[in-house]
Amino acid sequence: MSVFVRDVMEAMENWAPRSLAYEWDNVGLQIGDPDEPVSRVLVCLSVTEAVLETALCECATMVVAHHPVIFKPLKTLRADRLQENLIMELVCADIACYVAHTNLDLAPRGVSHALADAVGLSRTGPLFPVEHAAKYKLVCFVPESHLAALRSALSEAGAGVIGDYTECSFSTPGVGTFKPGSEADPFSGEIGKLNEEPERRFETIVPQARLHAVFAALYDTHPYDEPAYDVIPLVGTDQEIALGVRGVLEKSRPLKTYAEEVRRKLEVESLRIYGNPGAPIHNVAVLGGSGGCEINRIPEHVDLYITGDVKYHDAQDALQRGLCVIDAGHRGTELPILPRIQAYLSETTGVEAFVHRETEAFTTIVG
Repeated sequence: MSVFVRDVMEAMENWAPRSLAYEWDNVGLQIGDPDEPVSRVLVCLSVTEAVLETALCECATMVVAHHPVIFKPLKTLRADRLQENLIMELVCADIACYVAHTNLDLAPRGVSHALADAVGLSRTGPLFPVEHAAKYKLVCFVPESHLAALRSALSEAGAGVIGDYTECSFSTPGVGTFKPGSEADPFSGEIGKLNEEPERRFETIVPQARLHAVFAALYDTHPYDEPAYDVIPLVGTDQEIALGVRGVLEKSRPLKTYAEEVRRKLEVESLRIYGNPGAPIHNVAVLGGSGGCEINRIPEHVDLYITGDVKYHDAQDALQRGLCVIDAGHRGTELPILPRIQAYLSETTGVEAFVHRETEAFTTIVG
């Protein structure tokens, strides 16, 4: 069975909807035609010349990357500028490029979940729930004849998901009243007369990230010209959608001992540790990528924070708080997501996917 670019797009967006991305981000299909067939998919962190060369050598016609190849709006496409030339080469080679960035950071089983698994954490949970993962209750009123179709359409758009359950909803019977004006074209009832219509009150849960899609499905499916509905904000956020992960080590060990384990498990040449090397480590928080700026938000009971791109003042803040930190690098803390993407695409689309494990940009010299 043929696999097309749109099939890979759909699979990735079922896992990490684009609407989860932060507003400043740029995700989704950045290069290519959704209707083009895909032979092989190369999975990587950043799209570079080395990625392009590998894709060409391995006959890959699509790249799924974590970091955007196009981040800011392009004003030119010039061959004498490295990034612009790379984009031109991808287009000329007919290689599609799809990006899942901050949406994959926040999604269940995303970047930090992969990192937590890689470093051996158990009993994991969310570190920083995010505001745009808030949930709402949608209440609308629909003729019973259209209830099933509406429930199906809203579910397809992302409503009605509670944990591992889908199409979750509730409905009760009632009677709606309306009086159509002279220019109205009512689905039922008489113009100029107060009509009573047997209806169902339909309720379902909608994550904030899916509100626009659910509204569109509501208007497309509902038989009324002006469907009546309420949107009620719920207290709390979706605990499965969060920035970072917290968990525990089943057996406590000193920071230096555990740091050596982390280096081996992440397969990085080096890492930096902050804090007392002998400090006992049990409660651990992780955030893949650039998480140094979040140090002051780490809960007090956390013994150790594993992330990348820790700056000098971030480290000073951690030391003052008594928080141990492992900086395993931006690349090192994000690499664990790549084999997870590879396996997911192979399972959901049947496409042959392989990982390009980029080399570290930094060289460590030990004196």
